[in-house]
Amino acid sequence: MTSGRPLPAARRAPEAPERYRAITRSSVTHISQWPALAPEIREAVLTVSTVLPFRTNEYVLRELIDWSRVPDDPIFQLTFPQRGMLSEPDYARMAKLVQSGAPSEVVEREANRIRRTLNPHPAGQLTHNVPNWRGQRLAGAQHKYRETVLFFPGQGQTCHAYCTFCFRWAQFVGLEELKFASNEIEQLVGYLRDHREVTDVLLTGGDPMIMSARNLRRYVEPLLDPSLEHIRNIRIGTKSVAYWPQRFVSDADADDVLRLFEQVVESGRHLAVMAHYSHPVELSTPVSQNAVRRIRAAGANVRMQSPIIRYVNDDSAVWADLWRTGVRLGCVPYYVFVERDTGARDYFAVPLARCWSIYRSAYNRVSGLARTVRGPSMSATAGKVHILGISELAAQKVFVLQYIQARNPKLVRRPFFARFDARATWFDQLEPATTRDREFFGRTPDE
Repeated sequence: MTSGRPLPAARRAPEAPERYRAITRSSVTHISQWPALAPEIREAVLTVSTVLPFRTNEYVLRELIDWSRVPDDPIFQLTFPQRGMLSEPDYARMAKLVQSGAPSEVVEREANRIRRTLNPHPAGQLTHNVPNWRGQRLAGAQHKYRETVLFFPGQGQTCHAYCTFCFRWAQFVGLEELKFASNEIEQLVGYLRDHREVTDVLLTGGDPMIMSARNLRRYVEPLLDPSLEHIRNIRIGTKSVAYWPQRFVSDADADDVLRLFEQVVESGRHLAVMAHYSHPVELSTPVSQNAVRRIRAAGANVRMQSPIIRYVNDDSAVWADLWRTGVRLGCVPYYVFVERDTGARDYFAVPLARCWSIYRSAYNRVSGLARTVRGPSMSATAGKVHILGISELAAQKVFVLQYIQARNPKLVRRPFFARFDARATWFDQLEPATTRDREFFGRTPDE
């Protein structure tokens, strides 16, 4: 347990916490506390949210969205479903069902048909990543890379608000066969005892920070057991720092959360809050900056990561601003990802060549303290593919790539090449540049 010393005054929660209220699809037609949407935008929200999840809250609506810029405002694009997120035929079918008042079971059946065409679990999450422990699949866990295990706590499989680009959208649409979740922390501990090569556990979701401090403690404290001394790093993946920073400032149990963070650090482990910041406006409010200060004062490290998302942050100036702001507050710029090949990726995806250009231009605008950031990175089936640049090889234009992490550790940090394709938006669309490069694509020499 922690020492129980009083929290410094700078970290004490305010007297009157702000009230939290979730806003979902059913709220769109009658809520009066936020600006009215144009009829065509409202129709799009109602139609697309029958297929893909929609949830936001009053903090996002009041503090982060500039309603004078809607629908072009980046946070509006980030949190409100857009018409282009469905193909035109799928949109037309769903709009017709919604507008005709079709029975809910008919709407849901068509929605499920569309969902299954959207690659709900990319990069082998169901087929390659779920480990076995003592003859059984370890539900709610993934073990893709040797050193790191992901765990999906059952009470943490929702979010304060849903990102429209989210590659884990399948967690939130009610299809149980597509959902990762487990309440069996004892099974995870048993698996970790048997796998001494694991050094890192990532609690993910959903968002673990949707849980109460009591429930979060139920999943974190067992990881501090002396029998798990090989677990040196505990990570918590969260968007709450952006969508509900009050979680660390004014929620009733905010101080209890920080006490738990202190307990992890005092156990001799590194605690990393993997903070999903997609745009600098998410760090622009006093409460968001106070949240970072309080998390860091508890001894945790805040690492910033997000994909490049069309209509949201596909601009090098936006990224440079985000990293500068983060560094000023003590955050560590960590990853720039490529939008994954799932869900509404056709709407949000940016070509790989442009991702590299955006990243490189932003990188050139910041000091060395922000150049900790790696990218653009694709979390593909074989591993994290890092785009190092664009060059020429034997008179052909190529992407220069490497694996930052890989299922096969022998491939890590060995440069390889792919034929340049200006339209490619994902690793699977690339072709090896030479025979030697085929092994990096999981292909034999005669393929």
